[in-house]
Amino acid sequence: MNYKELLLKKEYNFLKTNERLGNRIILLGLGGSHAYGTNNEDSDIDFRGVTLSMPSDLLGLTKFEQYEDKDTDTVIYSFNKMIRLLLECNPNTCELLGLDEDQYLIKTPLGQELIDHAGLFLTKRAIKSFGGYAGAQLRRLQNAAARDSMSQTEREKHILNSVKNSLEDFNQHYRTFSNGSICLYIDRAVNPKMDTEIFMDVSCTHLPLRDYEGMWAAMNHVVRDYDKTGKRSKKDDNHLNKHAMHLIRLFMMAIDILEQGQIRTNRRGDKDFDLLLKIRGGGFQKEDGTFQAEFYEIVSDYEKRLEEAAENCRLPDEPDLKRVGDFVEYVNRRSIEGKF
Repeated sequence: MNYKELLLKKEYNFLKTNERLGNRIILLGLGGSHAYGTNNEDSDIDFRGVTLSMPSDLLGLTKFEQYEDKDTDTVIYSFNKMIRLLLECNPNTCELLGLDEDQYLIKTPLGQELIDHAGLFLTKRAIKSFGGYAGAQLRRLQNAAARDSMSQTEREKHILNSVKNSLEDFNQHYRTFSNGSICLYIDRAVNPKMDTEIFMDVSCTHLPLRDYEGMWAAMNHVVRDYDKTGKRSKKDDNHLNKHAMHLIRLFMMAIDILEQGQIRTNRRGDKDFDLLLKIRGGGFQKEDGTFQAEFYEIVSDYEKRLEEAAENCRLPDEPDLKRVGDFVEYVNRRSIEGKF
C-alpha cells in the first residue's frame, strides 16, 4: 500500500491547513499494526507524528500538547511533549523513532535529527515502561479468563483486584493536578444490588472542559472493566488475540532496546514474526476464549529473557539531561527563527 497517497484525500486536509501542522510537522509515520507489520485486512491505519511548537508556545502565553484527529486515527505531538514522553521510554513514542524508511510519510531534516538522537532516550527506564505496558496487556487476558472460566466467587475477587490496579493507574495520574484532584476508590456499595462499588472524591476549580473529558474517558474505562460480564463475541476474541500479540511484541521491543540499544518497530522479518501472526490469528486461543497453557509458557519465557536483558543491560539508568536539553534548545531555536 502506498500510504503517502492517503495524505491526498480530503479527510487528511487538516495536515496542511492547521496552522500548528503543515510545514511545522517534522515527522509523520505509521502507528499500530501497520507499523509493526502485523496488520491484516481489518486493521485501521494510524498515523503518529511530531510538530514544532509555535513561538508563542515557547515565549508567550499559548500552550499546545498534541493534535488528535479521531476520524483518521492521527495523533501529532508537540516536539516538547514528544521529548518528555521519550525521556520516560514511552513505548508509543519510541516506536515512531524505529520505523523502516518507507513507513515515514513526512521526515524533514529536523525529523531525521530526532531519529538520529534516539539513543539519548534509551535508558533502563525501558524496563519499567515496556514492562508496565506488557503487564497491562497480560491483565486484560487474565480478566477475560476470570470472566469466562472462574466461579462467580473467584471471578468477583479477580475483578476487584483488577479494578484496584486500574484505580491505582488512574490515581497516579489524577490524584493531584494543577486545577484540583480526583480520587477513585472501592467501598461498601450504596447500590443494594452490589456488595462493593467504585466511588469518587472530586475537587476541581477552573478546569478546562476538554481536560475533564480526557479524565472522564479514563474513569469510564475503569467502570467498563468493572461491569464486564462473561459474554463473549467474535469481536471480543479478536481483541483478546490482538492484546496477546502486543504483549509478546512489547517484550520483543524491550529486549532489543536493552540488549542492542536499538528500536525495531517493524517486526516483519524477525525470526519470531510468525509467532506474532499465530497469536493474532487465534492460534493459542481455546474454544472458550481463554488461552492455552503453551501461550503462558511463551509469556514466561519472554519474562525471563527480559529479566536477563535487564541484568546485563549497559544502558544508563537515567538519560543525560544536559545533552537532551541542548538538543531541545537547538530545535526550539530553529522553530522560533523559522529555520525548519
